[in-house]
Amino acid sequence: MTNRPINEDDLQAFVDGALDAERHQEVAAFLGTNKDAAKRVSAYQQGSTALRSALGPIAAEPIPSRLNLANIIEKQRPAKRSRVAPMAAAAVILLAIGASGGWLLKGYSMPPTEGVAALAQEASASYSAFAADRLRPVEVRADGGDDLKNLASATIGGPAIIPDLSKAGYRLMGGRVVPTPHGSGLMLMYDDDRGNRLVMLTRRMQVDQDKPMVASDQHDIRGWSWASNGLGYSLVGAIGSKYLHTIADEIRSQI
Repeated sequence: MTNRPINEDDLQAFVDGALDAERHQEVAAFLGTNKDAAKRVSAYQQGSTALRSALGPIAAEPIPSRLNLANIIEKQRPAKRSRVAPMAAAAVILLAIGASGGWLLKGYSMPPTEGVAALAQEASASYSAFAADRLRPVEVRADGGDDLKNLASATIGGPAIIPDLSKAGYRLMGGRVVPTPHGSGLMLMYDDDRGNRLVMLTRRMQVDQDKPMVASDQHDIRGWSWASNGLGYSLVGAIGSKYLHTIADEIRSQI
């Protein structure tokens, strides 16, 4: 056994199954005595499972024929021979990426990996995973006393303000911790009397620590994202962008 303290990286690696056997044992023992950490890891695991379930069908899509290595080489035959090798190498890289996540290949573009753009992607993924869940869309309900506020503070590492959207016709359902490539995020979910749901994702920002509000649009999920004083916020939902912008402005005024 080592004497190294258990940190957030260890918890994330525990969820991902990326620890060696000795460290895995140490983290498991730690979780057995630390209820707060155990709750967070449980939330990470559930969020990871939900995201895999939501994105699995896309990742399983067949690779388009235009990306087939043989087809690419065949199309390049009229060109100079010197161009075939690099094109083939590029195709192999694309196919390798496709094997681990076919959705990355759509449009030959990689999704944003940093800053507010990445935060918007993560918020949309959380919406896709949890907004349609009618049984347990949130881990901690809003009527659970101080539990939600404590969860929010622990996740973002400081005092947390949970926006009140009742003036816009939305009530707070609750929240959960969701894992992102940039650390833990706090997901809050709201709904109205017509069954519409909104998701707000908040996390610490390494890039774009102060960023004006920008729009995002992914299929039928629209959103507005921004950052202030090192915290990023992204509000997403399947409602009109202008109406969503008004609600986002209300959140900004409260924060």
